[in-house]
Amino acid sequence: MTSEQFDKGLAVRKEVLGEEYVDAALAKADDFNRDFQTMVTEYCWGGTWGREVLSKQQRSILNLGMLAALNRPHEFKLHFLGALTNGVGLDEIREILIQIAVYCGIPAGIEAFRIAREVFKEEGIDVSRMDSEGPL
Repeated sequence: MTSEQFDKGLAVRKEVLGEEYVDAALAKADDFNRDFQTMVTEYCWGGTWGREVLSKQQRSILNLGMLAALNRPHEFKLHFLGALTNGVGLDEIREILIQIAVYCGIPAGIEAFRIAREVFKEEGIDVSRMDSEGPL
């Protein structure tokens, strides 16, 4: 049984993280973690991301800072991809990572830049030469 908030959360979750990723996560759910997957979809994605006061870009920026501060590299990478999907520009990403280094510590900044380079490579984004608008 699904609720309206679950359905909204599922739509937002797929929009940000990708349908393939979300479908795989839900397909892997079993009796042990099915309730958790439902809770994440309904409350995290429907009850929080589904609110329309902050844009998806703003939420992505917040998540990157929080996940870096919490040292959650797996989730950071996932939400880094989400930030790109949500239209956070490469120049903005660079500034976010610099601010992470200042406020969360240089090791967190190093890890954030490392993950960023990994994602850029996986996504075929060449950032070796950038101007203020992104890759040249």
